[in-house]
Formats: sequence, C-alpha cells, structure tokens
Amino acid sequence: MREVPCRIGTAGAMWLGVLAPGWAQTPQGAKAVPTAPALVPFDAISAADTAWLMTATVLVLLMTLPGVALFYAGMVRRKNVLNTMASVLAIAAVVSVWWFVAGYSWAFTPGTAWIGGIERMGLAGLDYDLGAGLVAVSHIAPHVPEAVYAMFQLCFAVITAALVVGAFVERMRFSAMLVFISLWTLCIYAPVAHWVWEPGGWLARLGALDFAGGAVVHVNAGMAGLACAWLLGKRRGYGKEAFAPYNLGWTMVGAALLWVGWFGFNAGSALAADGRAGLALAVTHIAAAAGALGWMAGEWVVRGRASLLGLCSGLVAGLVAITPGAGYVTPRAALAIGVVAGLVCYWGATGLKRWLHTDDSLDVFGVHGIGGVVGSLLTGVFASRTVSGVDGSVLTQAVGVGTVMIFSLVGTAVLLWLTGKVVPLRVDETSELEGLDIAEHREHLGS
Repeated sequence: MREVPCRIGTAGAMWLGVLAPGWAQTPQGAKAVPTAPALVPFDAISAADTAWLMTATVLVLLMTLPGVALFYAGMVRRKNVLNTMASVLAIAAVVSVWWFVAGYSWAFTPGTAWIGGIERMGLAGLDYDLGAGLVAVSHIAPHVPEAVYAMFQLCFAVITAALVVGAFVERMRFSAMLVFISLWTLCIYAPVAHWVWEPGGWLARLGALDFAGGAVVHVNAGMAGLACAWLLGKRRGYGKEAFAPYNLGWTMVGAALLWVGWFGFNAGSALAADGRAGLALAVTHIAAAAGALGWMAGEWVVRGRASLLGLCSGLVAGLVAITPGAGYVTPRAALAIGVVAGLVCYWGATGLKRWLHTDDSLDVFGVHGIGGVVGSLLTGVFASRTVSGVDGSVLTQAVGVGTVMIFSLVGTAVLLWLTGKVVPLRVDETSELEGLDIAEHREHLGS
C-alpha cells in the first residue's frame, strides 16, 4: 500500500482530536493518526501537495481522453473507429457517475476487509464548510482535500474500465457495454481497489505492494479483457482475412499521451510533491524506454524488423510493469523491469495469444494483464527498503496477483452472463460486417 507521511502540522493536530473522531492521537498528542475520512482545519492542508495531485489528476484523465481513445481507434478497422472512440468516451462518463454514487465509498472508506462503507455514497461529505474553516480529507491522504483525492482515484477507475474495451472492440453492442461496465466498476474494480489500497483491505494488511495499480488496474483489466474475448468469441473473419489498422499514426499519438500521462499516474500516487514522487517519475520514464527497446529487440529477433506498433506496445508494457513498483524500486531495477516486460509482453501478444486461441483484439491481456503480473512479481524481487522503508515478498505479491486474476476473470464472466440476460452482448452478423460506426451510431468517418 502506498505509504504517505501524515503532514498535518501542529495546529491541525490540536484541532483534529476535537473535530475529527476518525483521527486518533498519540499519548503525547503531538501527532494525529488518521483512521477514517474526517473534517480538518484549512491549515492542515498542504497547498503544494494539493496542487500536484490536481495536476496529476488531469494527467491521468489525459491518459484516457484522448490517450486510450486514440491508441485503440488507430488499431481497429476504419468501419469501427467511431464506435471505439465513443465507447471510451461513454465509459469515462458512466464510470464517473457510478464512482461518485457508490464506487468511491466502497473502495476507499473503512468497512470490512472486503468492501468499504457507505458514508461517502452519493457525494456525501465531500464538501467543505467555509464558515467553520473545515475541509473533508481522506484518511489515506489527510493533507489534501478529499474531493481532490476522490477525483484522482476516479480517473484510475475510468482508465481501468476503458482499457477493457480493447478486448471486445468491433463486436460488442454499445448498450451491452454500458450495462456491463457499470456493473464491473462497482462489483469488480471497487472491491479490488479496497483490498489493495484501503489500509483495512485484506491484501493491504497482508503486505501486498501495489504503488499505482499493477494489480488493481492492469491485472484486473487484463483478466476482464480475457474473459470478454473468450465469451464474446472471435470477430468474423479473424485469422482468415487481414484486419488492417485504420491509422497507426493515431496509435503512436495515443501511446505518447499515455507516456506523458503516466507521470501523473505513478508520481501522483505518492500523494505528495516530494522526493518519492520525483523518484516515481524517473523510474516511470526509464521503464517505458526500456520496455520499448525490449519489445523492439524481441520483434527484431523473431521477425527481422522493428515496427511502430511494436514500439508503442513495448513502451506501454514498460509503463504497466513499473506501475506497482514505482514508489518502491531504484532506477536500475526499473531498467530491468522494463526490458523484461517488453520481452514477456511481446510473447504475451503473440505466442501466448495463439496458444489461448482468443481474439483479444488489441492485446489487453497480453500487454496489461501479463505486464501487470510481471511488474507485480518483480516488485517483490526489487522493492528496496532504502527507497520505501518496506521489503518486498514474491510470495505475498503472487498471492495478491493470483487472487485478483481469479476474482476478475470469474467475476467478469458472471457479469457478462448477467448483462446478456438484459441485452444481447454481441451485434448481429450484418451489423458486424457493416461496421459498428453505422450499425450502432449511424455515423461514419468522412472521406
């Protein structure tokens, strides 16, 4: 779990014991320990940390809009470009609403070891009292307004759901997708986030390390994507005809936006403008570069050439793999993690994909699922006590990753089955051949 110093100041410490029953003081009363969301005086808020977290929030949203939208849209066929972009945009909207209705509360408030409480449902308590000079904070980030922290975490929920789109593009009904993603955000993403990132979550108590979402975001999305690919079946003509990508230039632009936005993703997860955030930013960049080179090397050996799509996929693989360890490892470790991820994810998107006989259209499992597993396990190998004050355990990491893999795979399959009872999951053959832009939206790209 991300470890963040509680910087509330002397004045804040004196006020908290009176105003915030969710905070416990030490016997000397010099330092307050957060145990639940609470109200604190304005002067308990760090302006620098708040400004950085707001900036990081924008960067993480940039990863989805337009990052993932462009990255995915460039890889699908021309007749499905608008549907792919509409899916990502609609997910950003629907997940945002469900996050504030219930998702945030279930993920990031104390409750049981398995799910959070209900005190923040429907935006309750996320405001501030100007007259009394009080502002709501989360016990996880007690030095920034809780509204900022909730927004930061919202952007994580959005991109995780958006990543799953890559597994079922070109064949899933738009209406079915909206129902499924709504259920998935509340029933799969929120519980996993609670297990790993809320201090009372059972994986957090076990000691699983996931700085910015290796298991919560990438393994989770990867396994959901695998379930979608299996249950929806292959696209018509898959393996028999060429599926030419519409515009790999868009994919490269999307990958570049992901690279830039990932600084907010990882460095922002320090929840402070401090040295740990700076180190997370550095290792993120190193791993991305190493991942691109690792994938390129593998492609060059196997196919005798490098490709733009391979470079883009490799840099994303490196970013995925460094995510769980960004606040725990050294730059040298980040270089190794990136190279290994680039090579292993190249295999995941080629050899493993063929072995599984699935049409994971844009390699959500091969890149995000496999990359998340590689990064989470290597975090157990490379976690440095001098960097983070904690030791890594490969066994603990394996337990955490394995649990998320099984829960996400099985849970996603159940939710897809339930969704199919409400609306058919897959478009009919005529619509698929015509393209989802026309069949689902009555729109098409101009000439």
